[in-house]
Amino acid sequence: MTQGGFGSGAAGGTPDRSLRLVGLRKEYVRGTPVLRDVSIDFAPKGMTAIIGPSGTGKSTLIRCVNRLVEPTAGQILFLGRDMAKLHGGELRTARRRIGMVFQEYNLVERLTAIENVLCGRLGYVSAWRAWLRRYPAEDIDGAFELLEAVGLAERAGQRADALSGGQRQRIGIARALMQRPDLLLADEPTSSLDPKTSVEIMELMVELAGRRDIPIVINIHNVELAKRFAQRIVGMTGGSVVFDGRPEELRDEHLKAIYGGEAWL
Repeated sequence: MTQGGFGSGAAGGTPDRSLRLVGLRKEYVRGTPVLRDVSIDFAPKGMTAIIGPSGTGKSTLIRCVNRLVEPTAGQILFLGRDMAKLHGGELRTARRRIGMVFQEYNLVERLTAIENVLCGRLGYVSAWRAWLRRYPAEDIDGAFELLEAVGLAERAGQRADALSGGQRQRIGIARALMQRPDLLLADEPTSSLDPKTSVEIMELMVELAGRRDIPIVINIHNVELAKRFAQRIVGMTGGSVVFDGRPEELRDEHLKAIYGGEAWL
């Protein structure tokens, strides 16, 4: 990858979708790190699940990647650039390449399902087109295709505030993929959902991102879902990585180190 332009393609035009964090540190209060110089190389495909107790820095790590949270120090290397050093137009361009699925959906409640999906293209249209919600025909076709893929084509004209939690999260996934991203981040996407719907949402993310060879980095509390769907699990506690391996390698002793104690096992 060259440093000259964001997202320069490798041979054959396929970007290197690997993500590398080097010495990532975040302090909300000076001298009190939430992330303690975390260094991780993420694979350019498949799902990596980050697990750990509340307050250990999982969500902060995810949000540092796309700069929703500003890192205190370290590098965020993606598509040939250091995300931590980008500002203004360069940062906006970089964020277009990183889709995100949120815990609380982050939909525009008064907009319809199809309009919310099309919001994934806001970074690619002019300001006046965005304000008028005038999108190219190919984007509209793509949005309907994604609604079909997430099983909500019949809900295209329904307002977001009339949808169930599971339906809203399906719209959130479609919106993220509408960006045509090179990386998908997911911040606790199932924590507000019932067990059955949680499995369906995980299956959907894995299937749709997998078709497009988009790597997923997910912050998730549910260890069993992480083990079922991820190819790699990163365990964090106190702002540091204490486990990094395949799901089948995660033992009770690792979970004790991650979560502390054993009464909950």
